[in-house]
Amino acid sequence: MRNIDARLRSLIVALFDVLAVAVCWLAAYVLRFNFTVPEDFLASGLVALLWVLPIHAVLFRVLGLYRGIWLFASLPDLMRILKAIGLSAVLVVVGAMMAGLNPPVPRSVFVIAPILLLLAMGGSRAAYRVWRERQRYGALMAAGKPVLLIGAGSAGMNVARELRRSAEWRLVAVLDDNPNKHGRELLGYKVVGGIDELEHWAGVFKARHAIVAMPSATPAQQKRALVACMEAHVKAQVVRRIGDMMSKDAGAVALREVELEDLLGRDPVRIDSAPIGEMLQGRCVLVTGAGGSIGSELCRQIARYAPDRIVAYEANEYALYRLVEDCNEQFPDVKVIAVTGDVRHETWLDAVFAQHKPDIVFHAAAYKHVPMMEEDNAWQALRNNVLGTWRVGRAAVRHGVPRFVMVSTDKAVNPTNVMGASKRLAEMLCQHLQRGASGTRFECVRFGNVLGSAGSVVPKFQAQIARGGPVTVTHPEITRYFMSIPEACQLVLQAATMGEGGEIFVLDMGEPVKIVDLARVLIALSGATEEQIPIAFSGLRPGEKLYEELLADDEHTRPTHHPKLRIAKAREADAGRVAEIIDWLERDVVRTQYEVKRELRRWVPEYQPPAAQLIDLAAQGRRKA
Repeated sequence: MRNIDARLRSLIVALFDVLAVAVCWLAAYVLRFNFTVPEDFLASGLVALLWVLPIHAVLFRVLGLYRGIWLFASLPDLMRILKAIGLSAVLVVVGAMMAGLNPPVPRSVFVIAPILLLLAMGGSRAAYRVWRERQRYGALMAAGKPVLLIGAGSAGMNVARELRRSAEWRLVAVLDDNPNKHGRELLGYKVVGGIDELEHWAGVFKARHAIVAMPSATPAQQKRALVACMEAHVKAQVVRRIGDMMSKDAGAVALREVELEDLLGRDPVRIDSAPIGEMLQGRCVLVTGAGGSIGSELCRQIARYAPDRIVAYEANEYALYRLVEDCNEQFPDVKVIAVTGDVRHETWLDAVFAQHKPDIVFHAAAYKHVPMMEEDNAWQALRNNVLGTWRVGRAAVRHGVPRFVMVSTDKAVNPTNVMGASKRLAEMLCQHLQRGASGTRFECVRFGNVLGSAGSVVPKFQAQIARGGPVTVTHPEITRYFMSIPEACQLVLQAATMGEGGEIFVLDMGEPVKIVDLARVLIALSGATEEQIPIAFSGLRPGEKLYEELLADDEHTRPTHHPKLRIAKAREADAGRVAEIIDWLERDVVRTQYEVKRELRRWVPEYQPPAAQLIDLAAQGRRKA
């Protein structure tokens, strides 16, 4: 029945178009002769319809004019009409020449008739669409929650078109920073002013919601719009990208909630995929700490380059299970081999390397939580981060792995805590291994905090906000560098393609962010105010410092061909002392916090614990003596 209805509708539309051809052809004569057509010209014009009508009817069908739906008539439909009318006009001229009418068809008719026909066919379709939309959605346009639209470009036009059909939303005004658009209209909605006026117009229209339709804007421009929404206490949503399809109610433009990364204002990381693909495609890649935040994302990024297999080495059984399930779902064609194990277990590492013969190792396994590793767990932090790195690195050398990449941290620069000092010592041991390695390239990559990682403040703040607060920040002036996990992993892979051996790569982390500002942003994103969810300052935790650095004072850097990556020249470990370090770490004894920090101060001269700790260490030393 539906097919019969569709064919009947197409037939009606085709008959309408043929009738329009006849009317426009005769109307062209009327205009040509100023509304008084001589009888002989009228007669020849009627004879000409014998080929004018069939030519148009056939071309309209052949060129697909009846595949479109009038309710959704748009530019592609108009272009098909234009093409069909133009081609028909040419054939009509040819037919008139062959027919040899007397009197002949006036030349102006060949021009006037197609113009009138284009107006008739295009206008009728546009009028029908307007009528049907008002019939279907007219009642909705006055209903729904008022919403402001930020951005009067092509994405904004798509959003405005969809909001006209929404029962949930009512578009009340458009904002754009381009002064040439102020006072104009976007699909009937007025562009009332710039983004700086958002708070004013939100009050005028009592709008508590906004849609930011600026997918091609710079991160800084998008951040400015979102900050304006936050300051006006307007909840914002963001258009994902041009061409995506939208929310459940509006159906054709993809919207998402505002994310923390949007408010950092960072330029997106661009990587050169060709060398990464060359490095990874068809290779066996081993990732230690594969179940962690960085390790798991590294596995996902690596899987995109079609490796032969990924060996996921992880001590946490459940984290490893989740990783493998996720990779199998996202990348069913990539083989992921789950290996449970401790990076300090030398015999097991040898067995794994011998069995799988990796071509590249990404060493992401580490204890990273600064306060937790600072006191009661200092010995385990040192053994895991330093001895674990040494043993994985030595296994790579013994088994001829061409490339070894260690994931390091900005806390290794002028470290004030055990975690940072242990990672700095691990870097030094990698450089020492490079000097003695015959075929393995050792590289280290430093970066700061990653948003959303297991140890990040972001999940902690979000949990505190969900409980109603307070949000606890250690110090009002504490700052950190932040990067998203995918960004960091992309740059780790990029750095891996550049190293010749022994380098420490430093990522451009952008500008440092105050943690208290981060807390305020998360509170605002939740829709609350600081009066509802207060911020409390709890004091610096053990081993924590106010500011992180990416380069030590005595280090020099040189650029690479990637703007987000530089190479640091850092002091290397004394070859004679390495054996002493490893011997001390391998002894089957339990070391106290005092012993760990004492030896770290000897091995890592940059390590400077806070003054109170130095006094305490000195006192413990005197008691030991």
